[in-house]
Amino acid sequence: MPLVLPMQKKISKPIEIKISTVVAVSAILHVADLTTLAAAMTAMTGGTSDFFDNEFAVIDIGNLHDQTIDWAGLIALFKSHHLNAVAVRNAPAEMHAAILAHDLSIDAGGKPRDPVQAETASAEPGAAETPIEFKPEPASVTAAPGTTPASAAPVAPPAAGARVMIVDTPVRAGQRIYARGCDLIITAVVNNGAEVIADGSIHVYAPLRGRALAGASGNGEARIFALSMEPELVSVAGVYRTFDDGFPAELARQPAQIRLVDDRLDILSLTAVPRA
Repeated sequence: MPLVLPMQKKISKPIEIKISTVVAVSAILHVADLTTLAAAMTAMTGGTSDFFDNEFAVIDIGNLHDQTIDWAGLIALFKSHHLNAVAVRNAPAEMHAAILAHDLSIDAGGKPRDPVQAETASAEPGAAETPIEFKPEPASVTAAPGTTPASAAPVAPPAAGARVMIVDTPVRAGQRIYARGCDLIITAVVNNGAEVIADGSIHVYAPLRGRALAGASGNGEARIFALSMEPELVSVAGVYRTFDDGFPAELARQPAQIRLVDDRLDILSLTAVPRA
């Protein structure tokens, strides 16, 4: 009796590109000596094996001056502490080939440090006692085709247990705000080139002119609200839409909301009279 195989479901989308957030930390090196760094990391983590929980790390070498870096050893050291090095920041051009050869990316988001400021900082009391610093990285976002992610600016996280983050100041070009695990309310303008992200919904009680990404952790019920909708890009649960040709004229600069319906983003007026 011949074997009859079940019909395979036709794949309509072999690949999808969506907006995604990535949790990462910034590892700022003040020395390159692996023994010193290993001791500092052990003291920092208290020997806890899951202290970093396999997070990604961006290595900042802007404070190192003419020090030889053992990239393989540094990557292995991080890995031993469950930290995955993925990129290097503030690296001079002559180091790029060695960095790329170790499967690390070049992070162009950093700004070269002023040598005078760096020397002054290294001379401060206690500077040599901090071989490495770890700081949270703002959410890293994959860019939609034809766009470039804005450089990040630090923003205070919501208080423990809070279900909303409130921002009362304008969000400038190049600034990125991430409301992790909550809604984001902004009472001032979000300028072109700025980026606001929330795991919940985003409410902007002013013009929204930058990029807005709601439901960043996959919440398809999240929405984006603005009193004046003028965004460059919007996303809900990874489904995004750009407005290279301008926002729809009938809703531009008007109070509106954006929501996810199936696999598309709907734009709805907030002033339209509902039907009876």
